[in-house]
Amino acid sequence: MGKIRTLEDMPLRKFHFQMFFYTGGGAFIDGYIIGIIAVALAVLQPQFEMSLTLVGIIGMAAYVGMFFGGIIGGYLTDLIGRKTMFILDLSIFVIASIPQFFVTDPVQLIILRLILGFAVGADNPISATYMAEFAPRKHRGALLGGLIALWYVGYALSYLVGYWMLALGDDSWRWMLASSAVPALILLVARLRMPESPMWLASKGRKSEANAIVQRIFGKGVILSGSLEKNEKTSFMDMFRNGYGKWTLFIALFWTLQVAPAFAIATYIPQVLGEFGFADGSKEFLGSAIMSLFYLVGLLPAVYLVEKIGRRPVLIWPFLVSSVVLIVLGITSGWHMSFTFTIALFIIYGIFNTSMNILQWIYPNELFPTNIRGTAVGFGTGVSRIGASLSTLLFPLILSKYGLEVTLYVCAALFFIGFLISLVMAPETRNMTLSETSALNKSNNQYSNKPSSNKKSI
Repeated sequence: MGKIRTLEDMPLRKFHFQMFFYTGGGAFIDGYIIGIIAVALAVLQPQFEMSLTLVGIIGMAAYVGMFFGGIIGGYLTDLIGRKTMFILDLSIFVIASIPQFFVTDPVQLIILRLILGFAVGADNPISATYMAEFAPRKHRGALLGGLIALWYVGYALSYLVGYWMLALGDDSWRWMLASSAVPALILLVARLRMPESPMWLASKGRKSEANAIVQRIFGKGVILSGSLEKNEKTSFMDMFRNGYGKWTLFIALFWTLQVAPAFAIATYIPQVLGEFGFADGSKEFLGSAIMSLFYLVGLLPAVYLVEKIGRRPVLIWPFLVSSVVLIVLGITSGWHMSFTFTIALFIIYGIFNTSMNILQWIYPNELFPTNIRGTAVGFGTGVSRIGASLSTLLFPLILSKYGLEVTLYVCAALFFIGFLISLVMAPETRNMTLSETSALNKSNNQYSNKPSSNKKSI
């Protein structure tokens, strides 16, 4: 009889990469929806003669939807299963994207953006938990972090699509917003072939069904896990009990402090570049597209380093660098620097900012057990989107009242607070099984990087 291996000790196979693209498709659409509204708003605002407040409400609508989608979708993901929620979620994407083409007033657009935001918020915990529960422990951080890369692919592509669609004239914004239906429909069809998560099945007492899926995919010599978690009911409040409250607080804080300034800048980057003096009708959009493409560069070393040197440094130091670069941008904002100089600084900021974002889906998946894993990711998504909503609403108001320099300083301060919190609270979970990482709340030595016990008993 051959050596028995567990799901988390399997080498990377074709199936893992298939799962990566199936789950990462949601992150791609998320980035696309967030990016395309920035270009569309710049075209839409003068047509509807919208105030800055109304522009801010439209910009933040998707984030408000993400709050409810994350909280509700994450809980339902743990309650009824990963695959069921995957199909329901993508259906909402498709149904809500197309009507954006036909809106006749800002209120209709706000409602549709709320619905799309709900779908985006729900997809985050589904995608992340799905990937985490199939990933080998030695590559889990890279695979989860890589999902964030697809967010930036979608974000970058949205700017390129929006820049190209500007040639369609006054109604170009309609085509921009409705275009998200295309990738959503393709992904919906692809996800129909995905299996249910074996870890979720086991957490619900369906262990024979779970092992049958594992063996069908990887062969008869593979079992689900060496230390299956107890069959426990999904309870939303479990995130705050049994020592998990500190991780819930940590995730809510660092995630919010990442996305609040970053999403506000991302949503209004064409206007920001205009404040720097580059508003010629297309240059600000081209600059936005160039920057978003370069942001992907930051993910490549981060995906490698998160497995090589650990989670903590990949989170802590990019917070600090992002803060420093925004301070420099604030200082030089009135100096009439060249387009190349300004774009270069934004690229440096973006590279470090995106590099730490990979921890948004790594930490909550590793620090919580299967029965509340999706709930925890959804809670982190939801709470962080409160910060993103407020920052997106307030950003244009602060920009108009206090100017670009002060606005950039405020964003820098939020990143610096994130640096301090991460320095104190971030644990190290590299090269551990999910059973080990979710038990860190019971260990006093939370920063140790103990090797996996790699037990083989069922």
